[in-house]
Amino acid sequence: MGEQVTTGAGVTRSAGARLASLRRSAEGAGGQPHRGLALAVVMTGVLITAVDTTIVVLALPEIEHGLHVALASVIWVVIGYLLIITLLATQVGRLGDMYGRVKMYEAGFLIFIAGSALCALSFDQLSIIGFRLLQGIGGALVTANSGAVIADLFPPEQRGKAYGYNAVGWSLGAVVGIILGGAIVTYTSWRWIFWINVPIGLAALALALRVLRDRPERRSHRLDPLGMTTLGLGLFGVLWAITKLATEPLDATLLGYLIGGVVLLGVFVLVEWRQREPMLDLKLFRIPTMSPSLLASLFQGLANFAVLFLVIMYLQGPRGLSPLHASLLLVPGYVIGGAVGPLAGRVTDKVGAVVPATIGLAIQVAALFIYAHLSVGTGLWMVVLASIVNGIGASFFFPANSAAVMKASPPAVFGIASGVLRTFANIGMVFSFSMAILIASRSIPRSLAFAIFVGSATIKGHLASVFTSGLHSAFYASMALMVVAALLSATRALRGLSSHIGVDPA
Repeated sequence: MGEQVTTGAGVTRSAGARLASLRRSAEGAGGQPHRGLALAVVMTGVLITAVDTTIVVLALPEIEHGLHVALASVIWVVIGYLLIITLLATQVGRLGDMYGRVKMYEAGFLIFIAGSALCALSFDQLSIIGFRLLQGIGGALVTANSGAVIADLFPPEQRGKAYGYNAVGWSLGAVVGIILGGAIVTYTSWRWIFWINVPIGLAALALALRVLRDRPERRSHRLDPLGMTTLGLGLFGVLWAITKLATEPLDATLLGYLIGGVVLLGVFVLVEWRQREPMLDLKLFRIPTMSPSLLASLFQGLANFAVLFLVIMYLQGPRGLSPLHASLLLVPGYVIGGAVGPLAGRVTDKVGAVVPATIGLAIQVAALFIYAHLSVGTGLWMVVLASIVNGIGASFFFPANSAAVMKASPPAVFGIASGVLRTFANIGMVFSFSMAILIASRSIPRSLAFAIFVGSATIKGHLASVFTSGLHSAFYASMALMVVAALLSATRALRGLSSHIGVDPA
């Protein structure tokens, strides 16, 4: 009898041990959920925001016609969304540190879904731009906290691979956005580019609520409304002037916006020096590898974000392709780039961030060189080749650079560091967009260039050749900026060497 009890207890302990083992396998460190499922949720968040970035570009002509939006204003459907994400990235990252990164991430999904539904119900120019700003608030909460959630889930030596898979989410989202955008614009109403986000977002939110868990640690922070206001007004002034210059000559009003914006950006820097907890924590730049990582992200965004729009201008303008046919040519680049992402992440985990990030930027320089040699008679296979090369380069850069920033950041401020990285990337993206329009519009009448940009006009003959030459100038400008990003990335090797031999890199 006693032996049966002992045996029963042993069986019970054995069963308990197996149960505990299963529980541990279903959870990560710190009581976190299974890392694979959690990473899938984060990838879905990145995917849905990527879908909305690319899908809207192809729908601009239909939005312009359907809501009677002025040609000069329709561009703010894209720029406004990016601008609000830029302004909120560090603040919502800070909220993640204060109240839980997962909570803020899930709140972002909810706001993004609501904003998408409202965008689909838009009735005029003001409503579509306003609802896009609301959608941007949700996008900021998702993108700014996603990097911090990954940093919480994975140890430093595994983050490169995790960010690599996260890059797959972005590439897949971009592909889905391009294909769906082209198909929706061609065969149905533009409103479905926003309705499509609702079921995807609800499914992702349900999975996030079930899978993700916040760490118990919290950190007290203060928000920085003055910094956010000065940065927002400064960026708006400069962007308004640059965008208007694409359709209008320079006059006193535009010059006032430009000068006022630059002055406010200077005020923003002064405000940040004096703030107890600034929006942009300038102390982060004292970390040896942080400055080149953030600046490389800024210049990469400045150089590369415009590429999608420049290529669409080329395909829909001089080549006269439909939105669907133009978008299909870009799919291989995103697919192959997405497949390379996990491999690039593993390389980062093995050799560090500097080499894969710098190689990725160098590959993107090569892609821009190919784009800069497109002509009216060039085979369309060249566009496919350039998009593949560009996708591979981006897939090497993003996981490595994200891993470098989060590795250099103290764990207590992962949310802030992730938000700052997103801010720098978005500032580059926003200005890339405006810079591309401005440079490309130098070769032909500004109003015609802008109409080609949003897809409401095509050109043929000599004018097409002239406009293509203007696109070459924009691609060469992007090449120069990408070279700067590569050089900044490479300097991290020198800083790391200085720290290793005991020399103060500052």
